[in-house]
Amino acid sequence: MEFRKNIEALLNDFLETRKDLFLIDLKISAGDDITVILDGDNGVSVQDCLDASRAIEFNMDREEHDFGLQVMSAGLSEPLAIPRQFQKNIGREIEVLLNDSTKTEGELVKADEEKITLLLRYRKPKDIGKGKVDVEEEKEIPYSEIKKALVVIKF
Repeated sequence: MEFRKNIEALLNDFLETRKDLFLIDLKISAGDDITVILDGDNGVSVQDCLDASRAIEFNMDREEHDFGLQVMSAGLSEPLAIPRQFQKNIGREIEVLLNDSTKTEGELVKADEEKITLLLRYRKPKDIGKGKVDVEEEKEIPYSEIKKALVVIKF
């Protein structure tokens, strides 16, 4: 447990020097393989990953504790996990899988510490007569109801 605390402390010290970066996940396997997933307000460069890796590796003694280390950025295929990631992706289309297994897709227009707001665009039948009408509505979704959220990649 002390090994994990040392890693967390070194990572937190590094992130204090880089306020534009934030931690998404830290995993340490039973074999002491460390995986760090970072994201950033302006993305994450290879140099950012190298800097984070060095901040950990250069301050740990491999003679005392052998470990493997992998530092990576959160990819587009990775789910959004924390409010700061949602805030970074305002203006993008996201697909949200709710805890009740329903899916919602819309433009992320707001994100705070408790919930997100999506702008939903769809067509529905007219109340009177034939045809359909375009509809836009906002839907608030608390983080507690979100099972998984992904940025929709369009080409």
